[in-house]
Amino acid sequence: MRFELLDEIAERSADRLVAHKHVGEADDYLRDHFPSFPILPGVMMLETLVQAARRLAADLRGVPQDAALPAMVVAEVRKVTYAAMVRPGQTLTAEVKLRKADADAGVFDFEGVGTVEGKEAVKGRFRLRAVNPSERLGQPALAEN
Repeated sequence: MRFELLDEIAERSADRLVAHKHVGEADDYLRDHFPSFPILPGVMMLETLVQAARRLAADLRGVPQDAALPAMVVAEVRKVTYAAMVRPGQTLTAEVKLRKADADAGVFDFEGVGTVEGKEAVKGRFRLRAVNPSERLGQPALAEN
């Protein structure tokens, strides 16, 4: 199942991307988190940063902006902190910056910050790795000798 959290790309450069996630009352994941006080789950905040980074990584790999993004997985997450809640009606602004890349190997290190109404809501560092076709079929990647 694919789902897209990013509503718009606000800025992009060779090593930085800013995107927005508008949190709506009808977003399914708010229903149970929490029924009387809905907030955007922390994992969805992090996923917003990851999706922005995935778009930037695709740009770095030369994927056209209107094309489907190549499959990538989160290989590592470090130093993630949460500092503010994001409520329905608010917008999470995700800013990701490329720290290091090996585009040929499909490995990209990012740092990201998500803000809401000027306050930091989430930040962290993470690595994305391209998925090779055999992994997508549920088979382990073959090691080269």
